[in-house]
Amino acid sequence: MAETRINNHAAFIWGVADLLRGDYKQSEYGKVILPLTVLRRLDCVLEPTKQAVLTRAAKLRGQVDNVDPVLCTVAGQHFYNVSPLDFPRLLDDPAQVAGNLRGYIAGFSPGAREVLDKFDFDTQITRLARADLLYLVVSRFAEVDLHPDTVSNLEMGYLYEELVRRFSELSNETAGEHFTPREVIRLMVNLLFAPDDDVLTDSGVIKTLYDPACGTGGTLSVAEDHLRSLNPSARLEVFGQELNDETYAICRSDMMLKGQDASHIVAGNSLNEDGHNGARFDYLLANPPFGVEWKKVEDTIRAEHETRGFAGRFGTGLPRINDGSLLFLQHMLSKMKPPKEGGSRVAIVFNGSPLFSGAAGSGESEIRRWIIENDWLEAVVALPDQLFYNTGISTYLWVLTNRKHPNAKAESGSSTPATTG
Repeated sequence: MAETRINNHAAFIWGVADLLRGDYKQSEYGKVILPLTVLRRLDCVLEPTKQAVLTRAAKLRGQVDNVDPVLCTVAGQHFYNVSPLDFPRLLDDPAQVAGNLRGYIAGFSPGAREVLDKFDFDTQITRLARADLLYLVVSRFAEVDLHPDTVSNLEMGYLYEELVRRFSELSNETAGEHFTPREVIRLMVNLLFAPDDDVLTDSGVIKTLYDPACGTGGTLSVAEDHLRSLNPSARLEVFGQELNDETYAICRSDMMLKGQDASHIVAGNSLNEDGHNGARFDYLLANPPFGVEWKKVEDTIRAEHETRGFAGRFGTGLPRINDGSLLFLQHMLSKMKPPKEGGSRVAIVFNGSPLFSGAAGSGESEIRRWIIENDWLEAVVALPDQLFYNTGISTYLWVLTNRKHPNAKAESGSSTPATTG
């Protein structure tokens, strides 16, 4: 039933993209559809408390400097909107729909506006208005019900991912940069949490999880739902970073709707501008892009490698310039908690390159040696072919930890400095 709802909503929203044909290239459809999907979701979520927020905002005007905490409480969310408009009312004046839509977006609380700004949607409002498409597109979105009673937060996450996948296919991009199959995420999460079922059933437990290439946030959502199924009283605080502005905006808005601290989701490249510098986490998982070169950030990474050594993230060595996969792994290992603080568990998806490439003495070989000598590798799981969108290459799930059960530890200790203490 849930899958049918998701497919129906995806088909409806996909149908709106047909309106853009001729005025937009297929590769540009997402610039319109994705931000409007997020906006409509926020609009539906705020609908029940909209009038109460407007009433309270009017009473507070000129009396309180920081209205955010009060209005968030009234809205029952981590965000609110003080514009008298909503999607249906945007249609009341067709001649002013562009100005009204801009005013409606400006009415969101600062945190929500920061997310929406990442879409650069104002440019598309102008373009749609010039093509006489804005009213028509907004009216179609006003017809779709994305209220949580109709589409749950989990289902909304699926819907976002399905739209991203379709738009990636249209633009001939690699959707694997954004989309990790849920079957793979569930396997990763199960392997991460498997040794901790007893701990995770304790009352009031709080754990942290980090994804340095979080995309639309699917990995974070599945992990949170899995922990909640193990222990309804437990809380998983999720953290992430995402390079692509559009998928970052989707992820952050999704976390905001789920009651997570949206500021934990950071924009940018986690390899050269670590948005969680110095932080350590209980669990770390990622599906970084396969075989992506790191030449654009080479200067920063080499400088950290050469000047900071093992005090930084890349002390043990650097892989070839055309594949930064092992840089992501080193970045994640640097964020493990020391064993004396409970340690951490890591799961990451790779293609075959990090497992096999590099002769003895190469950067890849030295990184693998460093991991083995520190006895962090727990398992390498070969995944079935054809799991990932638009590629049939072999993929592997690596599981690492610095808190192995005593029976699983190697006999010899580490002979190479570890970045995690």
